[in-house]
Amino acid sequence: MNTDILTGLERNILNGRMISADDAEALARLSGNAVYDLFAAANRIRHHYQGNTVDLCAIVNAKSGKCPEDCSYCAQSSKSLAKITSYPLLEKETVIAKAGDAKKGGAKRFCIVTSGRTVSGRELNSIADMISAVRSIGLLPCATLGLLTRDDLILLKSAGLERFHNNLETSERFFPMICSTHTYQDKVRTIRNAQDIGLSVCSGGIFGLGESWKDRIDMALALRELGPDSVPINYLTQLDGIRLGSREPLDPFEALKIISIYRFILPQKHIRICGGRLQTLGQLHPLIFQAGASGLLIGNYLTTLGRGYAEDLKLIRQFGLVPA
Repeated sequence: MNTDILTGLERNILNGRMISADDAEALARLSGNAVYDLFAAANRIRHHYQGNTVDLCAIVNAKSGKCPEDCSYCAQSSKSLAKITSYPLLEKETVIAKAGDAKKGGAKRFCIVTSGRTVSGRELNSIADMISAVRSIGLLPCATLGLLTRDDLILLKSAGLERFHNNLETSERFFPMICSTHTYQDKVRTIRNAQDIGLSVCSGGIFGLGESWKDRIDMALALRELGPDSVPINYLTQLDGIRLGSREPLDPFEALKIISIYRFILPQKHIRICGGRLQTLGQLHPLIFQAGASGLLIGNYLTTLGRGYAEDLKLIRQFGLVPA
């Protein structure tokens, strides 16, 4: 692909048109100095649609480990041998204290995350109470609670939930390679349930699982059809004991290319960089915004450490950006 074609694709996107799967595959084949042109174009698209703001969220691992699902990338799966701390649902006071820390750290959104296929009954009611409390301190409440029914989601929305998160994880074709205890369509159904009742949705995936560029592009196109507001990009973190723990990490430039190509395919969405960013990108980590990112998960992750809120805020401001 020459520079003129790349410029033409950028111009089309800035004029509100969409690129095709073939266009995206051509972008994925870029190499050498052309990759820097890709980053620059993605950065201009980001600025056109998102301005200079970065949407910041934080999470709490409100229930950890002992998950019956067999997701091959996850340390919390019952199939994993990774040494993590498992615990039941946290008390409301603990969750709200962490939400308060996140607000002080600059987060706009706060997500309550639980391990397991779903939540129901007493746990669901307790989480609804937490959601109301998170909203009362001035944060937008999000939740990652597995595969919920429409009625479950209605209950949480009535408590003040603003956004529901459920990742597709990868393409429909590759999904059975990483999980067998639930299906890709189970996830799509949950996302549709959330959208049908008027919740904002956050949905993306995890990269470095052994997927191909076609899988990455197919997932982006599926997300374009589903229409979530936020698209998280995670990178596999190599942990001893998980089924994919011995995989080589992605090359940092490949990891940045994923951000840029997702910006081309999903120009108006928040492309949010989340788990594994420090481990995968290393010294190239500051380039995430130049590659097209407009959102960030700050603070710690589920079973791995992130970095201090102040460090991420400093990085954002160094690039002339501001928290949303």
